[in-house]
Amino acid sequence: MFQEAVCAIFLIVGSTFIFIAGLGMLRMPDLFMRMSASTKASTLGVGFLLTALAFKFTQLDIVSRAVAVIVFVILTAPVAAHMIGRAAYIAGVPLWYRSVIDELCGQYDRCDHRLGSIDIRTQDDERAEGDA
Repeated sequence: MFQEAVCAIFLIVGSTFIFIAGLGMLRMPDLFMRMSASTKASTLGVGFLLTALAFKFTQLDIVSRAVAVIVFVILTAPVAAHMIGRAAYIAGVPLWYRSVIDELCGQYDRCDHRLGSIDIRTQDDERAEGDA
């Protein structure tokens, strides 16, 4: 009875996260926000669903496979999202028109795919250099 209750809770939580990932895909305005919402929520959703599987079927081979898939998804989903986002930025996919700041604008060379040094000096530092 306890095992079924725990399994049901994990299934509900995992399904909720998968639903949130789908909603994020529909509701977010640009590619980068959609990717962020879907990657985070679906990773958690798949993790909870596979945890429910491990609680339901307690054989060692099933549990070890579920754990291996959870670790694989946690390690690869963020990296894949980063690479897709980087490729989209290089290709010139536009940000949402109400985006406040593009921190890579002027810092990323789209020809040789290098990130230039980011100047993090403040206005006080620039004033101090001007006075010297």
